[in-house]
Amino acid sequence: MTLDRIADHTLCRVSAIRLAAAPLEWLRAVGIFEGERIEILRRAAFGGPLHLRTGSGGEFALDRSLAASIEIQPEA
Repeated sequence: MTLDRIADHTLCRVSAIRLAAAPLEWLRAVGIFEGERIEILRRAAFGGPLHLRTGSGGEFALDRSLAASIEIQPEA
């Protein structure tokens, strides 16, 4: 399952990221990496970005095309 497909307010963990080096480095710099806990807080209308919170407390917007490259496992 990918990050762009989970419901709002679902906690999950990143299991893999399928991106080229530059966007992968940016994601790691903002706190998204394998094993990190993530929650989607809300989705912008009309296919806009996702508002995320990482396990370390960082919040930011992420384009849905990037979210589609992030494989996750929902947490119980």
